[in-house]
Amino acid sequence: VQLQASGGGLVQAGGSLRLSCVASPSTFRINAMGWYRQAPGKQRELVADISSAGSTDYADSVRGRFTISRDNAKNTVYLQMNSLKGEDTAVYSCNADGVYYTDDGVPIVGRYWGQGTEVTVSS
Repeated sequence: VQLQASGGGLVQAGGSLRLSCVASPSTFRINAMGWYRQAPGKQRELVADISSAGSTDYADSVRGRFTISRDNAKNTVYLQMNSLKGEDTAVYSCNADGVYYTDDGVPIVGRYWGQGTEVTVSS
């Protein structure tokens, strides 16, 4: 299972970015998925997560500015980030809880992490 995150970059304060995280192979069935971030010198924190039913939860610091969504057909989760602030600068990573089916049809349950994508907000 691989999670490929993309969409990071440099943006001015007040701007927007949309992060994407694609899971492969297509036989990996995602249950819950989340976005985390880690700023320099700080611990990694949960930014937002979304359940298999579409229920969402957000960190207080991003609620109302960020939106997490998913496209099950594309095995992809998005993080729309609006009204970005300097304190949003961090490396953003995605993770996914799900079931991967081997070629023999054996289900493998696990939690998987993608590589990070860097977001820099200039003030």
